[in-house]
Amino acid sequence: MRAVIYQSPGVVAVADVPRPTIVESTDAIVRVTLAGICGTDLHVVRGDFPGIEAGAVVGHEFVGEVVEVGRAVQRLRLGDKVMSSDFTACGHCTWCGRGEHWHCADRAFFGTGTSFGPSLAGAQAEFVRVPHADTTLGLLPVGCSEEAALLINDNLATGWVAVERAGTEPGDCAVVIGGGAIGQLTALSAQAVGAGVVVVVEPNAQRRAFAQAHGSLTAHPDEAESTVRRATDGVGADVVFEAVGGNGPMDLAMKLARPRGRVVSVGAHAAENWAFPIARAFSDELTVSFAIGDSIRLRRRLLRLVAGGAFDPTVVIDARGELADAPELYRLLAAQQRLKAVVSPHT
Repeated sequence: MRAVIYQSPGVVAVADVPRPTIVESTDAIVRVTLAGICGTDLHVVRGDFPGIEAGAVVGHEFVGEVVEVGRAVQRLRLGDKVMSSDFTACGHCTWCGRGEHWHCADRAFFGTGTSFGPSLAGAQAEFVRVPHADTTLGLLPVGCSEEAALLINDNLATGWVAVERAGTEPGDCAVVIGGGAIGQLTALSAQAVGAGVVVVVEPNAQRRAFAQAHGSLTAHPDEAESTVRRATDGVGADVVFEAVGGNGPMDLAMKLARPRGRVVSVGAHAAENWAFPIARAFSDELTVSFAIGDSIRLRRRLLRLVAGGAFDPTVVIDARGELADAPELYRLLAAQQRLKAVVSPHT
């Protein structure tokens, strides 16, 4: 089958690789009908995370059709249209029972090498093996587009969990650092729960224009502090969402939060350490937390919100192509010339 593989830092290619087969009785094989390219994929391909090897199939966002199931799979049938979490979970351990699937001991993250668990081949391919299929996969509802379902799998689940983790309330001033797909969907999620003012901080002018067109105020990072002061009468933001990853964005997030403000990071971090401003955090009673999207827990709620018209996550998709287009789409995304890209492996 054809798939997008990691070749070397910054380089992907489309190649022929073996078609996946059932390994465990709880596996399913999915014929991928749509796959996404995510900011996390860019981190992986750049080599920001360890454990990816040349020839590995990349990608963790997909929807498709079940074409084979292991003998222990109970909920899925051949021909089912499915959406997926970007990582696997067993569904029956203590962590899964608490709805905290990311901490399942059986977690594996599609297409990211061994950075976040055992290596598992990615989904930018014609077919993908899905462990713990009854938990990892969800049925694609009639009337939900594949593009919306793909975004619920990861990007929207991540944006929504940030808003949820922060305890965002109606009228809050919410700041989002980063205008990529996750940042934009975080902003839309904050608007959906009634945030009074949402400010997207982003250096790229096109991404600022997109955020402004979809209901947010915007600021270049150099102007972020003054913009937030003006929007809050000098108080600072109630909630700040860091959606880039890295120490610099975290430093800025801390500066923008008001006393007793909440900072939530959903950016992908590779640095081992960060100089935490503990004295200021103590004196201002700041709350700082980190969150990872969990569509296994959230997808039913997000499907209802999307079906009910609370927001349309697909507005962030501005590039579509075939599997053969993936290397060029990676280049455009890395250069911030596109916001979100999807590929159809069988066209």
